[in-house]
Amino acid sequence: MFEQRSVEDLMKIATAGGGFKMDASKRSTEDLMKIAYCSKTSGARLTFTNMGHRQTIDLMKIASSGGGTVSFEAG
Repeated sequence: MFEQRSVEDLMKIATAGGGFKMDASKRSTEDLMKIAYCSKTSGARLTFTNMGHRQTIDLMKIASSGGGTVSFEAG
C-alpha cells in the first residue's frame, strides 16, 4: 500500500505521527533518510523491509536520520 505513495506523501504521514511498514527496496537511500527524519520529529515507528541488499553505511545513514524510530527487515 505505501510503496505506491510519493516520498512527499510518506513524509507527511510520518510527520503527522503515522507509523507504517513498507517495502523499501525500490527507494533511494536519500528518500528513506527524508522519510526517517520526519518520523524522528513525530516519534512515528517505521519499518523498512527488503533491506538486506543495502550497504551497512546506507543503513546507518537511514537509522541516524530516524533517531531510533526506524526498524529494518532483510526480506
